[in-house]
Amino acid sequence: MIYSAAAFSWFVGIAFNTILMYYSTLVIDGICYSYFIFDSYTAKLASVIFYVLFFYFIILVIFIFCYWRILVAIRRQVKVMAAHSATGPSNASQAQSHRIQNNVIKTMVIVSAFFATAWMPHNFYYLLVSINLFPTLSFLDSGYYSTMLIAFIYSCTNPFIYATKFNPVRKVLIGMIPCKKNPVQPTEGTASRRSGQQRY
Repeated sequence: MIYSAAAFSWFVGIAFNTILMYYSTLVIDGICYSYFIFDSYTAKLASVIFYVLFFYFIILVIFIFCYWRILVAIRRQVKVMAAHSATGPSNASQAQSHRIQNNVIKTMVIVSAFFATAWMPHNFYYLLVSINLFPTLSFLDSGYYSTMLIAFIYSCTNPFIYATKFNPVRKVLIGMIPCKKNPVQPTEGTASRRSGQQRY
């Protein structure tokens, strides 16, 4: 499931940019203008609306939907465990379940809010340039690259959000650090042989 979602995201991005570049690129006086020449203003506006909707608002909807499904699965699992328990769920298990649900909700809010905040300047700038509201703005200005930098900061810090919010992710990341390897514990047989040698 994860691999198919990753493959789909790569495919959609490549397909969209390839088609858009093909229909909006023209060479004028030896200079290639990409994402610049459209058949009509309507076609340009349609591409802009599709880009903002598909790569910003729909992504936010997917975030919220997926985390909502995770919450539903957690609550269903809690009900199943409570039904199998003869004495009913203990206070410790209820507290743990409540803590997990709160953790998922907090993660959903942080990830969604951070995505919306980091990618909003880029989408807003893209919209302004594309509809030519401010003729002085372009995709070659420092403002465009600044908005791209803010957007890419989200992609770089996203793994750290999950690492700080979820223990399994944190354990895997710590295990990948070479200097954080757990020392090898002596086995029971080795410990008994050492104690026997010390007695003699």
